[in-house]
Amino acid sequence: MIICNACRYCEGYCAVWPAMERRSAFDKADLVYLANLCHDCRDCLYACQYAPPHQFAVNPPQVFAELRTATYHEYAAPRLIGSLLGRTWLAVSLSVIVVLLYILAVPGASALVTPQTGAGSFYRVIPYAVMVTAGLVIAAYVIGAITASTYHFWRETGARLQQVVSLSAFLRASADAFGLRYLGGEGVGCTYPTTAFSQQRRWLHHLVFYGFLLDLASTTLAAITDHVFGVPAPYPLYHPVVVLGTVGGVMLGVGCAGLLWQKWHSDRSAAAQRMQRMDVAFLVLLFFTSVTGLALLVRRDSAEMGSLLAVHLGLVAGLFLTMPYGKFVHAAYRYAALVRNAVESEQELLAG
Repeated sequence: MIICNACRYCEGYCAVWPAMERRSAFDKADLVYLANLCHDCRDCLYACQYAPPHQFAVNPPQVFAELRTATYHEYAAPRLIGSLLGRTWLAVSLSVIVVLLYILAVPGASALVTPQTGAGSFYRVIPYAVMVTAGLVIAAYVIGAITASTYHFWRETGARLQQVVSLSAFLRASADAFGLRYLGGEGVGCTYPTTAFSQQRRWLHHLVFYGFLLDLASTTLAAITDHVFGVPAPYPLYHPVVVLGTVGGVMLGVGCAGLLWQKWHSDRSAAAQRMQRMDVAFLVLLFFTSVTGLALLVRRDSAEMGSLLAVHLGLVAGLFLTMPYGKFVHAAYRYAALVRNAVESEQELLAG
């Protein structure tokens, strides 16, 4: 970082470099903050005269990726549970197995192979009370764990709680986050997966991000339609719940497939191996969650509905349970870093 701060050739690429220039020395808090402000665009690496094979071997994307990986583990809350749920495939496999065992033990094996049609057909496979209770408990746990870990990250990186009340900082950070500004190379694009500038990664991230939000909106609307208006799933194909879920599922699947393809063809020397594994696990899990959801929609009146529902809900449960301990949490930490960057930028302007 000392070399980068002395050189400053990359200061126009993203928010990391102006944030770095506000500092003359770097402690752990500064490095963790900068690492989570980094979007892994990699423009800096291929512009750097001190990058490998130079003897200085300056490689900011790799260093920041390693720091982010350590951050996700260190600030996980609670850490003991995080050490288990951080193993994505183990947690997801257990979730699917638990759902299947419950169905076999309670409704019986016939629920997995018998066609179920009409209103409330999903509840004949997994009872209403079980589905709602499990969903609420998991949601509450995930929100609490991510909130606690984000607060820990915010405090440990030297930020002050009173900075959170800055509305203008929140608005700027939100615009940067929802527009994925720093995956755009300030207009020229990112050098990812190759050294050629491209906006592909930004648009694929948009597909994943907004596809996930549409699916979340679909689930929320389904809950309101069921629990408030008393109309249980499944819903007609033209119903907003189905439209939102279908569009979101397709966006999510296409975005994840595209990002996985890019990751396979990307420069491994700029990545951290642990982060690479975490990225792949998260994208594969998201992809199969979307695919099984779409398959469930297509085959909901068939004999496979029960099995598809069990697998899909198991994947969804695994996805949410691993959120506070895997790649998903980068969204919370990065947003917190963007808020702090906006606050620092405002203070710099006021100071003249």
